[in-house]
Parts: sequence; C-alpha cells; structure tokens
Amino acid sequence: MGIWSCLGVTLDEVRQSLYDGRSGIVFSQERKDCGFRSALCAQVPQADLKPFVNRNFRQFMPEEAQYAYMATRDALAQARLDQDYIDQHEVGIIYGNDSVAEATMRSLDKFRQFGSTAACGSGAIFQSMNSTVTMNLACLFHLKGINLTASGACASGSHSIGLASLLIRTGLQDCVVCGGAQEANMYGVASFDGIQSFALRDDATRASRPFDRDRNGLVPGGGAATLVLESYESAVRRGAPILAEVVSWGFSGNGDHISTPNVAGPARSLELCLEHCDVQLKDIGYVNAHATSTRIGDAREAQAIAQVFGDYRVPVTSTKGQTGHEMWMAGASEIIYSVLMMKNDFIAGSLNFENPDEETACVNVVPETREAHFDTFLSNSFGFGGTNSTLIIRNL
Repeated sequence: MGIWSCLGVTLDEVRQSLYDGRSGIVFSQERKDCGFRSALCAQVPQADLKPFVNRNFRQFMPEEAQYAYMATRDALAQARLDQDYIDQHEVGIIYGNDSVAEATMRSLDKFRQFGSTAACGSGAIFQSMNSTVTMNLACLFHLKGINLTASGACASGSHSIGLASLLIRTGLQDCVVCGGAQEANMYGVASFDGIQSFALRDDATRASRPFDRDRNGLVPGGGAATLVLESYESAVRRGAPILAEVVSWGFSGNGDHISTPNVAGPARSLELCLEHCDVQLKDIGYVNAHATSTRIGDAREAQAIAQVFGDYRVPVTSTKGQTGHEMWMAGASEIIYSVLMMKNDFIAGSLNFENPDEETACVNVVPETREAHFDTFLSNSFGFGGTNSTLIIRNL
C-alpha cells in the first residue's frame, strides 16, 4: 500500500493520525476570496517529483497523477516489486479517476487567450484526459498488463480494486496496481460548491460530521492511494509481504435519481458482496461507511446497513470526519485506512459524531478511537449516478 493524504504521506503518519483523531481539514482564504460559499477543504501536501521524474515527463502529469506517482512508488516498494520483476512480467494497472478540471481549464484558457491551439502546450492532452493517471503510471513504471481507468464517480477507487480482484480470480492477471486519485485544487470542486453541497461551519476541523445530527454538507479532499493486488500463489512465489485478502466485491446501480441516493441500491451492493463469499455477518468486525456528512446520503446508507445487518450492531465509522470526502480516491484510501486499523487493533472514531438523528440512530457509530481486534471489515463507496461498490477485506 502507498498513500498521499491530508493525514500524512507515509503509512506510519496516516496510522498515527487515524489513531489520534487528527483532522486534515482547513479554512482556505483563497477559496473564500474566489467566491466559494464554503471555503473548507482538506490540506493535501504538494508532491515534489523532481528527484524521480524528469522535466519532459512531468509536463504530462496533472496534480492527481503526481499524487498517484508518489503513492505508487511506496506501494511498489512495500510489495517488493522491483523494476526487474515488472519488466519481465505483465503487471497491470486499474486506477480510479473521474476529473481533470484544472489541467483542462488552464490549457483552454491559453487557447482562448492567444487564439491558437498551439498555446495549449504539448502536454495538455495527456494532462486533461480522465485516463491521465493510468497512462502516466503505466509509462513511468513500464507496466505491461491491463491499463484501464475506472471512472465511477465517488466509487471509482473501490471499483478499481473490485475489477482488479476479478481479473486476478479469473486468471487473466497475476498482479494489478490499483487505487484512486483526486485533484485537490479548488477548480475541480467549484461546481459542487455551486450546488451547496459543502459544509458551512466556523471551525474547519468540526465541519465534516458523518452521521451526526448537525451535519450540513461534505468537505472536499484529495490525494491518491495505491494498493498492489496479486494472486496468492504469485505473492508467495515472490516472497511478498501479504497484508490482507480481497474476499468479495459487490456492486449495484440505483437506477434512480442522478444525485439523491436511495436505500435499495446500496443495500443490494452489500447483499451481493456477502452472497459471493463465505463470510458471515458476525465475522465482520467493522464497517467503513461511505457517509460523506450529507443529510440524505448518510441517512440512506445508515438504513441500508441496518437493513442488511439486522440485529447485529456492527461497529461503523466514516473516516471522512478526518479527511473530508476524497471523492475518486476515497474507495481506495478508505481500504488503506481500514487495513491500518485492522493491522494495529483499533477502530478510529468517527470524528465529530456527537448525536445521531432519527435516521442514523439505527447504526452503531463509534465516536472515539477504540482498541479493538477484528480480522474482517466491509467498506462502502457510493457515487453520483447511483453507482455503488462494496468490498470485504480479510486479515492475513
């Protein structure tokens, strides 16, 4: 695993931030000055690729591709996948991404300013495509297996892991680099602010409040998270350090409103995930919820979890209380956050959860960090357009 997050840029930093309940949310004066209704956002460190990637290639890489490069370097190192091995095997890449707003805007601004398409620059097309992350990483790391971008709104990162696991289970790939990336600039989320999706609160660190009665919107985040998935046989053969197993992937579509979720679609994603594996409900020791701190979204997910788990009050949190909503990255980063908890015997409390409302009281939200041992967890990711993805991960 490798990560570039508002909670840290190493796994140890992120683990400590999760345990301590540290928030990565700040107030941005720049956004306020530019006309944002809500100027709250996650503070994602800038990535410096100069020591690793030459200038000619950096011109092809927008912000999120830079984050993804740094996360992937660390993930490959932890997986002990050196360049010699990659050069001799078909290692694939499936990465979640669903926008490149800033890079597209800047190249088109130059075109309009100078009245010439040549002003866009030679790297503009490679920066502005949704597949920019996979095309850049595949070239930089010489990955010769599947090369595919999962573009599924806020479920993109989760879908990338599900698709990679499916290819491995069917024997079409032995090893796939997967994950999700999200640009953290203000241009990528200006239209979200325009529809009043973002939280309003004086204290930035208390603004993201998944499942809480006083939630009033999400806080945008960003960065990148990379996981290396591999068949068990291949990993053992290489002597790779095995962290966990992707047990099952469930998915569904709401087939309903483009932005307002229902209960049936998310519930079906959970049910299908459970149907396709040998895990019993009470084997699941933790649920990392999608819950973004919106009134309807959190309520519908709570109802779906309660419907599926019945009398079993499984511990539930949303790490978005600390990170904000990492959007296209979230489905991958939240797997990493949950694995770090599982490996270190704790559940990070759902930051800013103080009181449930009548619709979220049906789930067992853990408000503060709790020492807890669990060997299996479930993670939800849902997105605009009614795309749903659920993963079950087991400790090894």
